[in-house]
Amino acid sequence: MSLPARQEQYTFADVLTWDEGEHIEIINGEAFMMATPSSDHQAISMEISRQLANFLEGKRCKVYPAPFGVRLFEQDGNSPENVDTVVEPDISVVCDRSKIDKRGCKGAPDLIVEILSPSTRRHDRLVKLNLYQRAGVREYWIVDPDNESVQVFMLDGDALKIREDYGREDVAKVNVLDGCFIELSKVFSE
Repeated sequence: MSLPARQEQYTFADVLTWDEGEHIEIINGEAFMMATPSSDHQAISMEISRQLANFLEGKRCKVYPAPFGVRLFEQDGNSPENVDTVVEPDISVVCDRSKIDKRGCKGAPDLIVEILSPSTRRHDRLVKLNLYQRAGVREYWIVDPDNESVQVFMLDGDALKIREDYGREDVAKVNVLDGCFIELSKVFSE
């Protein structure tokens, strides 16, 4: 599918008209088509999601793997035409159930995990880090399959600051979920 040719910015109203099979994010009104993830990317996403879901069973927080639309800056009363940023993080954890609706998440999730790929490496490290920081995401993980590592950023005041660097054999602490740890040897098992 190609995006409609026009000069004006895209909004969530446009996203609602696009084919559900297409993965397109809009950031400040600009559309970004997303490549189909690799099998390694999907395996990593599935394992982190599985470990999070097992921990969260019976708890108030929920894990949402991609595709899951997150409207970071939407306010109560905004119409879809007023929302110019919709992203699809690889994994989102949301503890405030009032943020969840039929179209995804309205506002910042508590935890976002992005898994790097060759086409998203710069975007996830710069554009999305800044975006998640402005939105108030409390914890942001950048998972690097090539280096079998995880960088954990925590919101400190108005800035997401690096808190931990983990390698393949480490057990990573999920700071926003008391008592939750991710076994990275299982995440990078391939």
